Amino acid sequence: MASRYWVVSLPVQNSASTLWNNLQDQISKHSFDTPLYRFNIPNLRVGTLDSLLALSDDLLKSNTFIEGVSHKIRRQIEELERVSGLETNALTVDGVPVDSYLTRFVWDEAKYPTMSPLREIVDGIHTQVAKIEDDLKVRVAEYNNVRGQLNAINRKQSGSLAVRDLSNLVKPEDIITSEHLVTLLAVVPKYSQKDWLSSYETLTTYVVPRSSKKLYEDNEYALYTVTLFGRVADNFRTSARERGFQVRDFEYSPEAQESRKQELEKLVQDQDMLRSSLLQWCYASYGEVFSSWMHFCAVRVFAESILRYGLPPSFLACVLSPSVKGEKKVRSILEGLCDSANRQVTYWKTEDEGGAMAGLGGDTDAHPYVSFTINIA
Repeated sequence: MASRYWVVSLPVQNSASTLWNNLQDQISKHSFDTPLYRFNIPNLRVGTLDSLLALSDDLLKSNTFIEGVSHKIRRQIEELERVSGLETNALTVDGVPVDSYLTRFVWDEAKYPTMSPLREIVDGIHTQVAKIEDDLKVRVAEYNNVRGQLNAINRKQSGSLAVRDLSNLVKPEDIITSEHLVTLLAVVPKYSQKDWLSSYETLTTYVVPRSSKKLYEDNEYALYTVTLFGRVADNFRTSARERGFQVRDFEYSPEAQESRKQELEKLVQDQDMLRSSLLQWCYASYGEVFSSWMHFCAVRVFAESILRYGLPPSFLACVLSPSVKGEKKVRSILEGLCDSANRQVTYWKTEDEGGAMAGLGGDTDAHPYVSFTINIA
């Protein structure tokens, strides 16, 4: 599938079918590997010259916005498919692959009545796409919120012993709690374990001899238990800190541990559900935005062709996808068929050159015909 297309309109002198046949013939002879398709635009309502000129000022800006939303949704789809471990699905519009939808474009009269003013059609498309973008932001924020909560829990469970949640490392039998005795959890630097084992019994009075047991070790620290009388626990913490050992605040609670486990399971379920829901919404919304974008492009070609070639509307619109190597040759073919001398068509000027319609073509180079580029990936 090509990802970059030119949408072009050429002025018609005799008949559109003759021009189309000539274009096909020239492309097949001189650039046979360039896909070429008719871009069928209905007879839209022209309106006044003033309304067309006013509309032309907004066409490029609106196109940038709509194209941006379509790419934003596509990138979201790619990210969700990657995270879900899914194979990349071909993006579609109502079941039709997007490249086929573009190259076989058919105007949706029911959705966009051709008798509506062009401004009304463009504003309607812009409003619809803006609403989809707002909806995307809300849905992505909801998904990211749950994902963020889950990541925070996972970081607590997999980070350094100095900061991580210890509840899943401690078993009931590791903790002694009685009227007088308590068990503390000490985080000991990995290379200070000998120092800990030789000194913990003397850090304060009333430490139970040989009560320290290693529960876990990571790349930086080891987690040890130590049992002592509760009334000297604060003294022990102070002395341990002075020796470079961190006593973590920890209270073993089976109920709290079970509650955290259930919270984690619910967050995982919520994340999976929201991811699946967001992905399905993105598939559908991408098709909707892409369809709106192609209708917008049809309006854009129509409006720019009227401003370019005059009335009555007499132009041939087509879609091409030349290779990078073949671009120069295809431009030459299009310019030859444009017959600019007979039509007295002037080249479009860039803003730097002071052209009144600068920027409408969408391309930086000047051409004696309407041309702009569509990037669908």
